[in-house]
Amino acid sequence: MSFHWESLVLGLIAFAILYWLLSKYAFDPLFSIMEKRRELVQQQLTEASNTREQAIGYVEEQKAALQQARQQAYDIIEQSKQTSGKQAAQIVDLAKNEATRLKDDAVRDIQNEKNKAVEQLRSEVGIASVKIASKLLEKEVKEDNVQEELVDQYLKEVGGKS
Repeated sequence: MSFHWESLVLGLIAFAILYWLLSKYAFDPLFSIMEKRRELVQQQLTEASNTREQAIGYVEEQKAALQQARQQAYDIIEQSKQTSGKQAAQIVDLAKNEATRLKDDAVRDIQNEKNKAVEQLRSEVGIASVKIASKLLEKEVKEDNVQEELVDQYLKEVGGKS
C-alpha cells in the first residue's frame, strides 16, 4: 500500500470545506435550537420551582387557616358551655325566687285565712256568749252582775288565746 500525499491534502481540504459548510448552515442553527431548548427547560424548571414554592406557601396558609378555624370552633364551644352554664344558673335562681315567692304567698294566705277563722270564731264565740248571757239573765238577774263578769272574763280568755 502506498501513501499519497495528494489524497491526504485533498481529504483535509474536503473535510475543512465540509466542516465550514456544516458550521455555517447546520451547527449554528442546531446550536441555536439546542440553546433555545436549554433556556426553555431552564425556564420550566424555574416555573416548576416557583409553583412548588407557591404550593408549599398555600399548604402552610391552609394549615394556618385550618388551625385558626379549629381554635375558633373550640372558642365557640367553650363560650356556648359558659353561656349554657350561666343560663342554667339563671333558671335555677328564677325557680328558687319563684318558689320563695309562692311559699311567701302561701304563708300570707294561710295567715290571712287563720286570721279570718279566728275573727269568725271570735264572732261566733261572742254571739254564743251573748246568747248564754241572755239566757242567764233571763233566769236570774242579780245586782252584783257576776254573770256579766264571767262572760267578759270568758271573752278575754278567748280573745287572748288567738
